[in-house]
Amino acid sequence: MEAIVILMIVVGLPVTLGIGYAAYERHLKFKERQFKAITNETAEKAAQYAAQTERLEARVRVLERIVTDKGIDVADEIEKLRDAPLN
Repeated sequence: MEAIVILMIVVGLPVTLGIGYAAYERHLKFKERQFKAITNETAEKAAQYAAQTERLEARVRVLERIVTDKGIDVADEIEKLRDAPLN
């Protein structure tokens, strides 16, 4: 009886621990792939936001240029339209 218990400890314990360790390694590899996928998705979204921000900044620059460069001309044109007859 003692021989069977010793055999189970000597053989069974390492086999059980080996299977548990292999399962843990698979879990870690899965988590690593999951984190890489999340990282790639986050990087892609950041690039999209950066591109959108760049487009908006370009539009604001155009509007600033219109307001500062032609602001006086636009005001004069508005006044001319006010003074012009409707027909």
